[in-house]
Amino acid sequence: MAMATIRSNLLRAAFRGASRNSAQPKRGFASSAHDDALETAKWEKITYAGIAACTTLAFYNLSKGHPHHEEPPAYPYLHIRNKEFPWGPDGLFEVKHH
Repeated sequence: MAMATIRSNLLRAAFRGASRNSAQPKRGFASSAHDDALETAKWEKITYAGIAACTTLAFYNLSKGHPHHEEPPAYPYLHIRNKEFPWGPDGLFEVKHH
């Protein structure tokens, strides 16, 4: 009975975090916090420069005009109608331009 009580007390202490009090060695990294801050600042500046460059390039490309091509010639083999449609001589989705 005494052994069960000791075991349950140890389990409770483990779940409460009593074992966290033991000193664990601190992990050492190759770079310092100062180096990490400089690297972060560098990539933040690169990101903002990239955003500005892409925005400028997009504005330039979209502001230029684009060529409008001439209408293709009316070839005789286009829109051949061997028999009329039930709704009339034109296609269902064709629009007449006057």
